[in-house]
Amino acid sequence: MAENPLIHDTDAGIERLLEIMRRLRDPQSGCPWDIEQDFATIAPYTIEEAYEVADAIEREAYDELKGELGDLLFQSVFHAQMAEEAGHFTFQDVVRTMSDKMVARHPHVFGDESREKSAEQQTLDWETIKAAEREGNKQKGALDGVAANLPALLRAHKLQKRAARVGFDWPDASHVLAKITEEAAELEEARDNMDADALEDEFGDLLFVIVNLGRHLGIEPEAALRRTNAKFTRRFEKVESRLAERGKTPSQSDLAEMDALWDEVKIEEHRANGKLPPVDAPADAEIG
Repeated sequence: MAENPLIHDTDAGIERLLEIMRRLRDPQSGCPWDIEQDFATIAPYTIEEAYEVADAIEREAYDELKGELGDLLFQSVFHAQMAEEAGHFTFQDVVRTMSDKMVARHPHVFGDESREKSAEQQTLDWETIKAAEREGNKQKGALDGVAANLPALLRAHKLQKRAARVGFDWPDASHVLAKITEEAAELEEARDNMDADALEDEFGDLLFVIVNLGRHLGIEPEAALRRTNAKFTRRFEKVESRLAERGKTPSQSDLAEMDALWDEVKIEEHRANGKLPPVDAPADAEIG
C-alpha cells in the first residue's frame, strides 16, 4: 500500500491524525490489534483517558496534559473511524454535530439574544435549551438520557439535578443533613441485623444522600472524592517514608504508631498551608 504523505506531515493537523487512524484500521496493511477492536472494546480506554486528563489537570501537570488530551482526542478519532467503516457517520459529522449544538445553545453569543445576563441566568437558559432538545429526541421522562454507565457518584449527581429541575428536591442543605442522620441510623440498624442485602441497600442510600448534600453545597462529588483520594495517598506515603527512616514497613508497625505519624504529617501540612501557626510562633498565636 502506497504511503500517504499526510502521515509524515507534521503540520497537517487533524487530517494527519485521521489518516493515521485509517491506516491503522486498514484490513490489509494495518495494525492487527487496531483492526480487531470495536466500540465495546475501545470504550474502557476512552473512559480511562478521560480520567487521565482530569488527573493531569488536578495535579497541574500541564506538560502531561497536552499528551493526555491527545490520547483522548485519539479515542474520538478511533470511534469515528469505526463508525465510518460501519456506515453510521464520519468524523466530520461528529464535528458538525458538536458545532451546530454549541451555536444553538449559545444564542447570546451567536444569535440575537443579549449577553447582558448573569451566569446563573445563562445556566437556566442552557438547561431550557437542553430540555427542548430532549423533547425533540422523544425523551419524555425527567431522568431520560442520564447515561447508565457513568461512574456511580457522577450519575447520582446528575439524577438528582434532573429531579430537582422538576421540583423534587429538598429546600436547603439543612434538610439533607437531617436525612443523612436518618440514613446513618438505618444503616446501623441493618448492620446490627446482619442482613447483607439490607446493609448494601442502606449504605447506598447514605452515599446517595451525601451526594445530594454536595449538590446543595455546590460540590461535585467525583472531584471532591478524587481530591480526598489524592490527599490520603500523599499523607500515607509520607507515613511510609517516616516508617522507612525507622527501618520499618507498615506491616511491621501498628495502628498507634502509624496514627501518630499521620497526625504529624497532617499538622505539618496545615502549617504549610497557613491553617496552623508555625512552630516558632508566639504561644498565644491564634489558630484558625
